[in-house]
Amino acid sequence: MPQKPKRPCRYPGCPGFCEQGQVFCKDHRMYSDDRLRGGSSARGYDARWREARALFLKQHPLCAFCQAEGKIVPATVVDHIIPHRGDQRLFWDQTNWESLCKECHDKKTGSGL
Repeated sequence: MPQKPKRPCRYPGCPGFCEQGQVFCKDHRMYSDDRLRGGSSARGYDARWREARALFLKQHPLCAFCQAEGKIVPATVVDHIIPHRGDQRLFWDQTNWESLCKECHDKKTGSGL
């Protein structure tokens, strides 16, 4: 059975490739996404966010993308429509939030591999 091709290493400027299921090559394996971009708490996803997220999901319990297709699917993720990239004003702007199911969120963000 053919194997999937290796992916490029995510370490900035590295020309190497990584093994299946990895994001860094063997030379950069000691790094993780969290080390490069900070942990979830460092990016603002702390207790205050978890509380706001829970309230938003309570108020908007269905996946917005599925609803647009006429399906009723419970939402489990609060997504930032426009990525905030550390901008706290945009991070906390609830008009920039939408409720999504994990499947739709993963498709949108490209992490649904």
